[in-house]
Amino acid sequence: MEALVAFCTFPDAETARKIVREIVDLGLAACGNILPEVHSIYRWKGKVESADEVLGIFKLDAQRYREFEMKLRALHPYDVPEITSCKIDNGLPEYLRWVTESCAT
Repeated sequence: MEALVAFCTFPDAETARKIVREIVDLGLAACGNILPEVHSIYRWKGKVESADEVLGIFKLDAQRYREFEMKLRALHPYDVPEITSCKIDNGLPEYLRWVTESCAT
């Protein structure tokens, strides 16, 4: 039982809701949280840029990560979307079990 938390920024709340809903509906994530109003400052094509974005936080089974990443990238409007993940080393065992069971194929 290995769970991950993954992060992805989106251009707006409507796009985030649509994509997060599809990812959860497909069972690629047990849960997706959407946090509004993230201001990002980043380097893109040699210039420093900034944009208001929305942050999506996903909880998923590590065994489904590659499938999750491929689907999220296919749905995402950015050329190079932020898709990152971290292992959850500690957490309520019942919650982590729910995450992995919710993503079972």
